[in-house]
Amino acid sequence: MRCAEATGRSSATRAMMRIDMAISLWRRATTLLALATLALAAADARQQLILRLNAIADSHLEERARAIGRIQTRADAALRQQQVRTKIRRMIGGLPNTRAPLNAKSAGTLERDGFRIEKIIFESLPAFYVTANVYIPATGAGPFPAVVMTPGHSPTGKAGEYQLAANFARNGIAALAYDPMSEGERLQYFDAATGKSAVGGPTGEHSQAALAADLTGEHISRYFVWDAMRAIDYLNTRKDIDAGRIGAFGCSGGGTVTAYLTALDPRVKAAGTACYITAFHELLTAPTGVQEAEQTIPGFLAAGFDFADWVELAAPRPYAIVSTTNDMFPFEGARKSYEEAKRIYGLYGAADKLQWITGPGGHGALTPVHPEILAFFLRALKNSEAPPNYTPLTADKPADLNCAPTGQVSTSLHGETIASILAKVRPAKAPMDFRGPAGITVRPNEAPPDLTPDAGRLTVPLTAGRKPAVLVLASEVPAGLRTEGSIVLTLPLLPFPPGAEAAKSPLQGAFYLLSLRAELVGKTLLGMRVDEIIRAIDYLAARPDVDASAITAYGKAGAGVALLHAAALDRRIARVVVEDTPTSFRAVLDTPLHHDAPEIVIPGVLTHYDIADLVKAIAPRKVTDLNSPHPQPVRPHLIK
Repeated sequence: MRCAEATGRSSATRAMMRIDMAISLWRRATTLLALATLALAAADARQQLILRLNAIADSHLEERARAIGRIQTRADAALRQQQVRTKIRRMIGGLPNTRAPLNAKSAGTLERDGFRIEKIIFESLPAFYVTANVYIPATGAGPFPAVVMTPGHSPTGKAGEYQLAANFARNGIAALAYDPMSEGERLQYFDAATGKSAVGGPTGEHSQAALAADLTGEHISRYFVWDAMRAIDYLNTRKDIDAGRIGAFGCSGGGTVTAYLTALDPRVKAAGTACYITAFHELLTAPTGVQEAEQTIPGFLAAGFDFADWVELAAPRPYAIVSTTNDMFPFEGARKSYEEAKRIYGLYGAADKLQWITGPGGHGALTPVHPEILAFFLRALKNSEAPPNYTPLTADKPADLNCAPTGQVSTSLHGETIASILAKVRPAKAPMDFRGPAGITVRPNEAPPDLTPDAGRLTVPLTAGRKPAVLVLASEVPAGLRTEGSIVLTLPLLPFPPGAEAAKSPLQGAFYLLSLRAELVGKTLLGMRVDEIIRAIDYLAARPDVDASAITAYGKAGAGVALLHAAALDRRIARVVVEDTPTSFRAVLDTPLHHDAPEIVIPGVLTHYDIADLVKAIAPRKVTDLNSPHPQPVRPHLIK
């Protein structure tokens, strides 16, 4: 830790202080970590943390590689399929137990050259409306095979699938293109005053909802998968569709949903995932890194999984990985996953069922490979080797493809939103556990540290004897906090400063994508901050000039929540002072628009406890709120 005197102090004040100029605050766990720390000395704290998380990810991926290497027979592969599928279902919170009536309704038909478009609205959950366009071949005898098409992250949703969907239909394959949540006609945080989302684009809405879902032990992807499964249910009600020949296709975010759907629903007989499949080592070390919520299942890497597992869960069904050479989902990662999955497919005697379609261009640039995608599905669903008849078409305007009269289900049908659905979730209670869900690993006086930001400031009064100590989880001591006569350690919690990468929505703050990285490897940003607080208390309590029975700690906003966790776990913190600190995790579900939640979200926390339980665990020690006109101890019954 670097220690320096605060600037701007008077000479008289400086005369009363001794500044420790160099302190070895924490020991290093191993020589390797020590060398890594030296190598990272010039990097900022945020980059250090990213590299630390990447190292954890690589350790999980190396263990996974060893497990995959042990798969030598079809029976081995089938056993892993069963185990991985079961665990993934559990990790996303399972799927709804009942299939409520679809209540499908037609909103009109458009007749086009070689196909027609039926505009459909159905309910994937009660009053949770899904808007879809069904492209039906104009010629040929049904029932037809069909492909469920999930769009990528686009404001226009299903309208963006027109070109490929129409060509599917002109080649004898029906296509159902639907609006995923937060796209097209399904904005989940619609602002009637502006006619736009109150959160931002599709990824912003997805991420906002995901924060609430995580708290309950669910993952937002379960709702995306369920919409797609219900689209298959709808196709199965149609006499002109062959329920035994249904495929799935999607690009980018749509590729994500298609990968999940195919892995979890055996009714998908063939699948194509575009601009999604890569490998996590390549993704995490690429400039863009992780992308957004539904693509980032908490604990996915810690459980021993990688992108290739999505493909391998489909074996031996026909599968096409579609990649572009300059995609933000790294091309070399796609090659790695393809080669691994090809071997697994070979154990099923189905190596020829896995195809890697590649093309030039950046993310989502699929037009050059549309004919190859069509050819893949013609083989898989029609057993046809005939070359596809691909024709560039002039697409209908998105508004002409709308199903809801106003162009938004929220204003036309006034049904549920993902926020209203999540607000009704009441998680089953598990045993109280302040450590496990957050991934807190450090215990008082026990564990040496990992890599942590080497930045902080210590001020020590010149007076003799043991003195009280104050840990300030900020760069400056707040005006309302009394520190006279105390040793003061100011320590901004990792990572600082906030990152510069683009946030998906201003509501989610500067640490959102970093929190996703942490969750992938079984960590949380909050949990790592708690580890750092306990280490800092270790340091203060071990100093011969500190009265270890008189340690106060201060935290603001998200740092305050981390401090409450640390105090519940470490009784050496005699007094807790918080400011602008959330008082309830539950409030994130009850308030659809919330700010900076990534700093405090812990997957599944509400199955174990809420913030009020932390305050109760701290008692009878004092928890003081500086926001009060006259700061007073916070009482558990006042926490809402």
